Amino acid sequence: MTSIPATPPPPASPRRILTASLVGTAVEFYDFYIYATAAALVFGDLFFPATSGTARQMLSFASFGIAFIARPVGAVVFGHFGDRIGRKSTLVASLMLMGGSTVAIAFLPTYAQVEQVAPQMGWLAPLLLCLMRLGQGFGLGGEWGGAALLAVENAPPHRRNTWGMFPPLGAPVGFLMANGLFLILGLWLDEAQFRAWGWRLPFLISAVLVVLGLWVRLKLTETPAFVAAERAEALPKVPIATLFASHSRAVLAGTGGVIACFALFYLATAFALGYGTKTLGYGREAMLGVELVAILFLAAGVIVASLLADRRGARGMLVIGFCGCMVAGLAMGPMLGAGSLFVVFLWLAFALFVMGFAYGPLGGWLPSLFPAGVRYTGVSMTFNLGGILGGALAPIAAEALAQRGLGWIGLYLVAAGLLSLAGLMLLRKPAGA
Repeated sequence: MTSIPATPPPPASPRRILTASLVGTAVEFYDFYIYATAAALVFGDLFFPATSGTARQMLSFASFGIAFIARPVGAVVFGHFGDRIGRKSTLVASLMLMGGSTVAIAFLPTYAQVEQVAPQMGWLAPLLLCLMRLGQGFGLGGEWGGAALLAVENAPPHRRNTWGMFPPLGAPVGFLMANGLFLILGLWLDEAQFRAWGWRLPFLISAVLVVLGLWVRLKLTETPAFVAAERAEALPKVPIATLFASHSRAVLAGTGGVIACFALFYLATAFALGYGTKTLGYGREAMLGVELVAILFLAAGVIVASLLADRRGARGMLVIGFCGCMVAGLAMGPMLGAGSLFVVFLWLAFALFVMGFAYGPLGGWLPSLFPAGVRYTGVSMTFNLGGILGGALAPIAAEALAQRGLGWIGLYLVAAGLLSLAGLMLLRKPAGA
């Protein structure tokens, strides 16, 4: 009897593909940013007792930075399976690990709660928090790169950057959900209630978002680029080894190209929130409200830059973003410290708008640097290595430099813009342009 070959499932619709790539990164940034917001507002006092407020805040931001160390490890692991067995199943696994770690934070005891039950064992509280943060970072290591490939590898050739903007749009969407929820909690609860239990609610709500993300992703099919590479037997056995052996220049270029957007995002959000409430004396709800409006400029920047990238090239849009990062750095001291909440808003809006030019085109540009067989690993590694330099160190360095003045923190942004420009210049030809 002649066997009938299995009919492959029909490809997912463009709407489902783009929704899946957007929802996943929105959950990613929601999870990541509720931690950043809690680190700026309450984690220092609840989990890291120290003699000075500055020390507590630095330890809190250090726990935030731990995830960036785990992200490249997650990029290697999830990148390996994403390049060996496919994008879909790897994206599902990364979302489950990321979401599970986030929800677990909602149930962690604080330092004081542990001390009440087991004196001299309070150190378990920050240890457990850091372990969950490592779990977040490990899962996130495979999330953004896979979401970018899901969009770009399904995109028509002339719409690569337009489709590629959906994963970057997850940043403002996740930010709006995270900060909007903290703002509602701040209006609903008094300070004592918020510190006692209110901060846990955003971490609990992540469970709902993860279920939504899984429902969308489980209905996807494999991307055409991966299927073609699999049929051509172009999938290396050890993608990370092939990546560094044959594509090291692209890794350096991509890593450098990511630094500016991370530095802008976390200095204009996590650091600015903590500095505005604790040093400048603005109310928490006022600063959250200002940042919620300013983040709309990030979304606008991502959309404008990505649409223009399909017409004029991704490289030119990235150059605008990297130069804008340096301008934002030079303006940081006089504007963020101006003593006017409106001027603070203007700086945040400008910084986040130019971040859109440094960030939006990455969704289409980074995948263009690597062949399909190592693309998941390559995009994930460059995005997360750049995140360490631009994102993990930024709030910690800013907290230390703040004692000398905001101008010194602005120089950090200038350096980040220069490093990203240097990464772009490493390429012999304008990849993705």
